[in-house]
Amino acid sequence: MLKDIPHIRKLSHLALCWLVCGLWGCSSLVNAPVAGNANSSTRWQPEDQLNWEIVKLPGKAPTNYALGSRNAQSALQANADTSASMLRKTLRIEPNQLNALSFAWQVPNLLPEADMALRDHDDSPVRLVLAFEGDRAQFSSKNAMLSELTQLITGQPMPYATLMYVWCNKRPVGSVIENPRTDRIRKIVVESGADRLNQWLSYERNIRADFEKAFGEAPGALIGIGLMTDSDNTRSKALAWYGPIELK
Repeated sequence: MLKDIPHIRKLSHLALCWLVCGLWGCSSLVNAPVAGNANSSTRWQPEDQLNWEIVKLPGKAPTNYALGSRNAQSALQANADTSASMLRKTLRIEPNQLNALSFAWQVPNLLPEADMALRDHDDSPVRLVLAFEGDRAQFSSKNAMLSELTQLITGQPMPYATLMYVWCNKRPVGSVIENPRTDRIRKIVVESGADRLNQWLSYERNIRADFEKAFGEAPGALIGIGLMTDSDNTRSKALAWYGPIELK
């Protein structure tokens, strides 16, 4: 199939971009621990998040993540300067155990030129990223080629679906933004505009309901969680703080 892919260099770059935008190789998760069960929760403090795996984007400067404090609260500080990288945690939670996700962040300024619906402006001061398993036989021909190319380049298949919670400049809260590179990455706007800058903001989301809203189907197993602050496309600077993250 690969010999029939047009613009192979462009697709190769897209496959590498998927490493940052939600790639958790399923083959490496066969024996991954379950983060919790129906009657328990897992909570990651900022110091735990700092020890998550760093995922860099080839050819891009990495965002700097460091432990700090904000308004007398322990926080993971993310400082991006024309940069992009992710902190991620592999895990496995079966679909029937998916429940609530809570997280918190604070953002001092938005990125004026950012627009997450446009490929060349797809930056965000904060992202909370979830990766899911699923039936890749349902992929479109384009996504099937991307999955094959990702497997060839990285040795790991791309996730069936990636869901992000984001802060958008203009689109209203609750909007679903389809990634301009592939429809297997979709973003739910949980904060919009500048009204609540410089405040600690906390959210609790129903993972199953949000996945069904974004993708129009029930989720598979949750295989990874991550956070990401990026400013590479707009060649700008972004600063943010992340608080505790909890899967209930």
